[in-house]
Amino acid sequence: MTMTALPTQLADLSAVEALSLFRHRELSPVELTQDCLARIRRDNPAVNAFAHVDEVGALAAARASEARWQAGTPSGPLDGIPTTIKDLTLTAGMPTRFGSATSSPDGPWEADAPVSGHLREAGAVIIGKTTSPEFGWKGVTDNPLHGVTRNPWDHRLTPGGSSGGAAAAAALNLGLLHQGSDAGGSIRIPCSFTGTFGIKPTFGWVPQWPASAMSLLSHLGPMTRTAADSALMLSVMAQPDTRDGYLGNPRADDWLSPPPDSLAGWRIAFSPDLGYVDVAPDIAARVREAVEALQALGATIEEVDPGFDSPLEVFNTLWFAGASQVLERLDSAQQSLLDPDFLAIARRGAAIPLRDYLTACRTREQLIAKMQGFHERYDLLVTPTMPIAPFEAGHNVPPGGHYREWMDWTPFSYPFNLTQQPAASLPCGLDDQGLPVGLHLVGPRFQDLKVLHAAQLLEDLLPDMPSPTS
Repeated sequence: MTMTALPTQLADLSAVEALSLFRHRELSPVELTQDCLARIRRDNPAVNAFAHVDEVGALAAARASEARWQAGTPSGPLDGIPTTIKDLTLTAGMPTRFGSATSSPDGPWEADAPVSGHLREAGAVIIGKTTSPEFGWKGVTDNPLHGVTRNPWDHRLTPGGSSGGAAAAAALNLGLLHQGSDAGGSIRIPCSFTGTFGIKPTFGWVPQWPASAMSLLSHLGPMTRTAADSALMLSVMAQPDTRDGYLGNPRADDWLSPPPDSLAGWRIAFSPDLGYVDVAPDIAARVREAVEALQALGATIEEVDPGFDSPLEVFNTLWFAGASQVLERLDSAQQSLLDPDFLAIARRGAAIPLRDYLTACRTREQLIAKMQGFHERYDLLVTPTMPIAPFEAGHNVPPGGHYREWMDWTPFSYPFNLTQQPAASLPCGLDDQGLPVGLHLVGPRFQDLKVLHAAQLLEDLLPDMPSPTS
């Protein structure tokens, strides 16, 4: 192949752009993979985004992809694209350790989860596994096995979590596509903190096996630098799998359909604080500017709250109960190796009475119905993704503040895990400290394309995000 792209250009490529270069024989999957691996060797020591890097396997997959492109027979829509998988997702041939010293270092690593298998079948070059807190339990990323993951914008700060490794890798383009998971904000929190795009699709679109301990709260989704790349990734991830015990709507969405020319005729609800959240003034200002861009696209904006009280108690009941399931498969010696804060939450979950759990389930059903009714009037709900800026890495809550647990500073994310709606974080500028701010786009269930299309149109109007330096 004729190579015309320069290494400095490769570091900024999107997956859509890379595929076009492959198609026109202006870039090789081998060259792109080599560039990604070289930058991982250079940049990862500072951010600790990877739990495992498979240079030998990635280069072998890239060479096979290159041969297919030379023959004009790419194997699928992601052929040759460097891709990462979160350390909570089974990946054949690579360790899945769940960020936990309780896991075996020796495998065997024989099975692909549906997502890993679908990405591999589509030709993705899986370069490694990204870091997560232990069993994905919190909104920052550090664990007893791999240590602390740091924000590429400022290494003193957290990238958020639990998909913090994927977000740090996406911000630095250490791989072009990244798989995350989100049971309380774990895609959207780190995307907001790192200036990247990520979507938690409607529950049921992306199959899960083995099932998450968080069951109906957990969603798998893409984390990328552009909304178009996430749509491309979802076109592969959102395929059915017979092992999935929580099959949602089996209808296939056309994830790659182009956005409309404008948002004329759309009614969008803007809630700056959900009626009960304290938001930093500079973050609030960036979000309001992004909402003005939605209005410039032709949408009718109404400032209105969705009308529910904080569902924190409901979320905690279901979350803590889910965490307790992890303890059931660990003996006392293994439990002593756990993150002490995770162990405490799991034990709280084990003590929840069944009647309280069932009450939380009923309250959740009421919230789902309320939001379904809300979206009969509004195409989207828009809020900030996060009310605060990234804070010091290695802490579960901002030091010296009034927050007690990670759920206390993520009030915009977890309500929409309860309702199973599609929700995305789109970078919408920088706060007064020069750190990324996220715009939260929430759609009706199974209307993920509304979220993706609005994000793609907004990307063209919002200020370009600078790239962080490693």
